[in-house]
Amino acid sequence: MVETIRFSNVLPNVFAGSPPEGGPSDVWEKELSFKKGCSYLIEAASGRGKSSFCSFLYGLRSDYQGRIELLDKDGHPLDTSENSMCGLRRTSLALMFQEHRLFPELTALENVMLKNLLTDYCTEEQARRMLCQLGLQEKLDTPCARLSLGQQQRVAFVRMLVQPADFFLLDEPISHLDTRNAEIMGRLLQQRQQQDGVGVIVTSIGNRLPYEYDTIIRL
Repeated sequence: MVETIRFSNVLPNVFAGSPPEGGPSDVWEKELSFKKGCSYLIEAASGRGKSSFCSFLYGLRSDYQGRIELLDKDGHPLDTSENSMCGLRRTSLALMFQEHRLFPELTALENVMLKNLLTDYCTEEQARRMLCQLGLQEKLDTPCARLSLGQQQRVAFVRMLVQPADFFLLDEPISHLDTRNAEIMGRLLQQRQQQDGVGVIVTSIGNRLPYEYDTIIRL
């Protein structure tokens, strides 16, 4: 179980010797902790390393200076080797990718249930209900290649939810959504946080997910 994510003087290699434009960051080259059960908004301008931040936290990239630690409830660092991270991404860390990363040939429901096969977290009925709440009731059996970007974004969100997690990381989750669907997404996420005590980290370039954030951080 991941109780805390700790950044210690982390800086993307690309910024070494050439800091990003736009002034100081509250993340890079700082001591920063994210606590389970709390919600954070990471506000960034283009070119500030937002996508790098998400990839570093999720263990997909390691081209940075400094240290990122995943701590248990006693404050002890967890093993973050490649094999261990695969397990943590199944049980503790869930990421909604900015580029969605859906299987285009599979339907909306199949994309969600394929993820659920790995986690066995929810029933098909529950997955259907979440997709329908986001207005996708007539798209459940439509291949994702034929969905709009906004519809794909909603499928990717539900796919993120169908796993156990200590932290949800959402990378620009509403960039293609209207206000109504963004608000529904925020409510579903809030319900899950209240239900399971999940930590929530949302990145944004100007378009915020409607949510009750505990902390707003400038990247």
